[in-house]
Amino acid sequence: MGNPVVIVGSGLAGYAVARELRKLNAEIPIVMISADHGGFYSKPMLSNALSTGKTPESILNGDAVQMASQLKITIRSHCRVTAIDQPGCAVILVGGEKIFYDQLVLALGADQVSLPLSGDGVAKILTVNDLDDYKKFRDALAGKKRVSIIGAGLIGCEFANDLATTGYHVDVIDISAQPLGRLLPSEGGSFIRQKLEESGVVFHLNASTQSIDQVRERLCITFANDASIETDIVLSAVGLRPRTQLAAAAGIPVNRGILVNRLLQTQFSNIYALGDCAEVEGKVLPFVMPITHAARALAATLSGNPTPVLYPAMPVIVKTPACSTVVSPPDFSIQGEWHVDADKDGVKALYRDETGNLLGYALLGAATKEKNNLTAQLPPVLM
Repeated sequence: MGNPVVIVGSGLAGYAVARELRKLNAEIPIVMISADHGGFYSKPMLSNALSTGKTPESILNGDAVQMASQLKITIRSHCRVTAIDQPGCAVILVGGEKIFYDQLVLALGADQVSLPLSGDGVAKILTVNDLDDYKKFRDALAGKKRVSIIGAGLIGCEFANDLATTGYHVDVIDISAQPLGRLLPSEGGSFIRQKLEESGVVFHLNASTQSIDQVRERLCITFANDASIETDIVLSAVGLRPRTQLAAAAGIPVNRGILVNRLLQTQFSNIYALGDCAEVEGKVLPFVMPITHAARALAATLSGNPTPVLYPAMPVIVKTPACSTVVSPPDFSIQGEWHVDADKDGVKALYRDETGNLLGYALLGAATKEKNNLTAQLPPVLM
């Protein structure tokens, strides 16, 4: 056989491709390169692990040795790719070692966005983007009582609910006027805010964080209006930035993500990308379901059956037990508007185009029971 399929990245996307490819072809050599320990776990579990009693050790489904044996692949853990030699069909590791490939899959993931803040406490800001980060965060929580989260998006709200349920005082800071501002109409934002406040979360909205300073044993967060709060821990959850640097340095076109076609193929026919690092026809979708569909299609392509990815409607379940929430974000580039029914038990928000076609929805509280019926009415995300 020739050179292996090389997968750079051991997150959900990398493992999903390896697993799907192995189902189709038991013999093709697969090498996975991981910058960390290379074990497999569900990253979405990190934002509700405290209240569900999950330790970092119990979140790990299998270490690199176990996963290599299970999938019959080679896993190079604690290895970092520094460059792609595209003409030579090789990736170059720290130290200069080359690993040659027939086909290369970039499953690089995304980095947490860092805000340009001032103050001598900035170095104390924590982020949770992988299992090692989560271990550090759990260790930092020991003996602490107050946690401040910068960012009231999906991850910020999930961590806020998890921490409040576990007994911490939680402050959530965001420049928006409501939580989940990119996903919910104002009525939905008000509803989830109320439910999270009832669980103990304190919101500071329309608030821009300017600086973080060490004040004795605590951190002082100062806003643009000079108001401030003190906290024990600051967790930043202001968004993700696709990891595109490796691809760009190799001459692979990038935009918000690594640009790929419907075959998840870059400009170079034997280099592919999927997951949080990839941009498919203008869409960067950092959720589990798109990765699942992309991995299945890419595995077929890698095994010799070119298969374009198809994205059906893919609702996102927000892990906030204080407020059941399901969102199927519409394509806001299509002209339309929200139609909202709200009462004390829930919010049903339907985004319809000018002719009345359903393009997306946001369901909170009692309205989440309509998820399946409404999802069946949605157009596919990508046909």
